[in-house]
Amino acid sequence: MKNSRSAAVGVRVTLPRALSKLGFCSRKQAEHLVAGGQVKVNGRVDKNLNSWVDITRDKISVDDIRVAAASKVYLMLNKPRGLVTTRDDPEGRPTVFSCLEAYDVPHLSPVGRLDKASEGLLLFTNDTVFAQRLLDPETHVAKTYHVQVKGSVDTEFLEHMAAGVQHDGEFLRASAVKLLRQGDKNAWIEVELQEGKNRQIRRMLEALGYECLRLVRVRMGDIELGQLAKGKSRPLTADELARLRKQVGL
Repeated sequence: MKNSRSAAVGVRVTLPRALSKLGFCSRKQAEHLVAGGQVKVNGRVDKNLNSWVDITRDKISVDDIRVAAASKVYLMLNKPRGLVTTRDDPEGRPTVFSCLEAYDVPHLSPVGRLDKASEGLLLFTNDTVFAQRLLDPETHVAKTYHVQVKGSVDTEFLEHMAAGVQHDGEFLRASAVKLLRQGDKNAWIEVELQEGKNRQIRRMLEALGYECLRLVRVRMGDIELGQLAKGKSRPLTADELARLRKQVGL
């Protein structure tokens, strides 16, 4: 089989990726299974992590049990503050999966992350290709946040957020920012990002001398959190999924 770039297009992928695409496990877990001799392709053990397979034609099994494609699931969660975005936390902190106990879906994973103190829209899926396309900077899927900052903000502050700031040697900028409302002690701003750098908005505010009081993701692309209650989840509608898939070129 050719290890060419074109060979990877469509249904031909490496063996660990095949297990991931089929929803059996993560790519990292698949690599351990393959290296450990637990995976067979067409009845023969294959320990080669670089083997190419056709997931529509080749018979792949783990511990002699045939691996079939899992049904694709696409969920939206309104993440509460105080939960970490992981399945298992070594520190024993509560995770977002405590909100998803009604869904028994293999390899269900969050699309991106929200830090422990952040809230709002978080997508989950077992469709790894879809998730990767949503997170790929080249697809330009914007993420929109409503952010409460301590103190008042002015035009200069908004211009700095849009122009970009330096923080710990890294350049950070918002693709769009506007004032939503201003009170005596704090203000709410709307920030749009088209990049996903770690704690980006909090770091930008810190660089400008502002404290972040609340951070809520309200939109991904044109999919909105809407009136979904905090801690609740729901499947994406067919229309929402179609719009997201169109945005990422699937």
